[in-house]
Amino acid sequence: MNIFRTFSRAWFGENLHLTFRRSASQTPIEKTHWDAIIIGGGHNGLVAAAYLAKKRAKVLVLERRKVLGGAAVTEELISGFHFSRASYVQSLFRPEIVRELNLTKYGYSVITRNPSSFTPLSDGKKYLFLSPDVEFCKEQITKFSTEDAMRYPQYLRWLSKLCRLVEPFFDEAPYDALYNDISSLSLAEKWSSSRAGFHLLRESLFSRKEMTEFFELLFSNSSKMLKRWFHSEPLLSTLATDSVIGTMAGPDTPGTGYVLLHHVLGGEWSYVKGGMGSLSESLASAAIDAGVVIQTDTSVKSILVDETQGKTKGVETLDGKSIFGRCVLSNADPKRTFLTLCPKGSLPDDFVSKIQNLDFRSPVFKINVALKKLPHFRCFPKRQTFEGEPTTLAAGPEHKGTIHLGSDNLDMIEKAYKDCSAHHRPSAVPIVEMTIPSAIDPTLAPRGQAVAGLFVQYVPYNAPWEDSNFKKAFVDRVFSMVEDYAPGFIESIIGYDALSPKDLERVFGLTEGNIFHGAMSLDQLYSLRPAAGYSRYRTPISGLYLCGSGAHPGGGVSGAPGRNCSKVVLRDLKRNAEGASLQLALSFWRK
Repeated sequence: MNIFRTFSRAWFGENLHLTFRRSASQTPIEKTHWDAIIIGGGHNGLVAAAYLAKKRAKVLVLERRKVLGGAAVTEELISGFHFSRASYVQSLFRPEIVRELNLTKYGYSVITRNPSSFTPLSDGKKYLFLSPDVEFCKEQITKFSTEDAMRYPQYLRWLSKLCRLVEPFFDEAPYDALYNDISSLSLAEKWSSSRAGFHLLRESLFSRKEMTEFFELLFSNSSKMLKRWFHSEPLLSTLATDSVIGTMAGPDTPGTGYVLLHHVLGGEWSYVKGGMGSLSESLASAAIDAGVVIQTDTSVKSILVDETQGKTKGVETLDGKSIFGRCVLSNADPKRTFLTLCPKGSLPDDFVSKIQNLDFRSPVFKINVALKKLPHFRCFPKRQTFEGEPTTLAAGPEHKGTIHLGSDNLDMIEKAYKDCSAHHRPSAVPIVEMTIPSAIDPTLAPRGQAVAGLFVQYVPYNAPWEDSNFKKAFVDRVFSMVEDYAPGFIESIIGYDALSPKDLERVFGLTEGNIFHGAMSLDQLYSLRPAAGYSRYRTPISGLYLCGSGAHPGGGVSGAPGRNCSKVVLRDLKRNAEGASLQLALSFWRK
């Protein structure tokens, strides 16, 4: 297709906004009948669009913001400083997508973080580094426990075995015993659903010990499982952060064992060069080259449904345009899709009830900060500075990975969670995951300066975040906490962008600020995501699909929901086309 594409890369110092416009000489989008209309230009929507277009489907993506990528964006919020405004690291993104869509051709590149994590203790003296280098990790852990250091490689091998059990389930639609018409599934779908099950059955026969441990981890809390391996802090607390990130739960909460496993499935976490928006740009470029039309700054008001047939027929935009298509894929979360966009009465009451009662609680508050200089942590002596810049600290190993603050031990994390959940207020002493990607990606900030992200837990959605004084008081509390570990941090702040759960909902369309499109609890995973009977990306409305993180396998920047959903849609489009051809042939024969 002839598409005018105007975009610029924030990491090269230009405007971030990605705008993909069709030529004025082409047919307006509302005059075209599309094979697929995708609501939302988040990374899963772009993945689905690219795969559909590669099979010659006519695809339209509608994004309500001027910026593509959903939560995976890079934005120049302060002149010269480029932030991964919401999601900020990647590990889960499926390598199959990178390969099949040839994303490296479109500029996608990751930067390995080594060390990968840094946990300074509040005493200002001790600290723990973790790294992809196992021997280095053992040296670090030995500072706290020789026994734990010796067990650490065994722990990594154990986790790796459990990951091998789970990973095949990521790349296929779930087996759903309650699926309304399982007999109608194609042979390919039945095989793909059972293939992962056969894998699990085979592993259970030959690796019964690992299978038992897998199910125990699935239902257990992370604290209990980690304490079976280790005894020292801050190793326990550092590892436990993966089990509670983005989750309204503490390490003692049942089910956090699976969240821990989910977040280590992709291996080591890395930065996307140029920020998370670089990933979305590469996906958009691949989609456009495959023929996808993308229109930004276009909000969808509702999904159009033919009530007589119970089938979707397109969407209506906020400015009143009706756009028609054979199917609609929603990259919005389940509550927004089914409770806001779908017409009342178009869905079964029991399904609506299930969606209404989904757990969307979120503990997340995100702060993006522009800094005059890199923070100096008091557990380190000052190092050599840049030439001619005596006041500017050179980047050290403590700046490269995720910095865990307020996580000296498991009890501190659990206390922060209970303080929020019991009293319905922000934690008095929150836990903070701090990242400084400009320390290893200099394209994100002016020379000698830095961008930092503070991913903060725990806060409630229903706090009075509209009160600017209340919100500022919490931000100041977080900054003071960072100051305790890195004196001079507050003085170095140039400006910041603070996102409460309600801001995350308003800016990114994340209901209740939930970054996963719904909690990653066991009752909302696999064949129960988003609801039993509807986990295979199809919905009660024929032709309407769910392709975002609210579908299997859930949250994180993986692209798996989009890829898996596209497979289901392509099968349905092919089957419907074959059915239409058969009906036409029968009609001709009867005549």
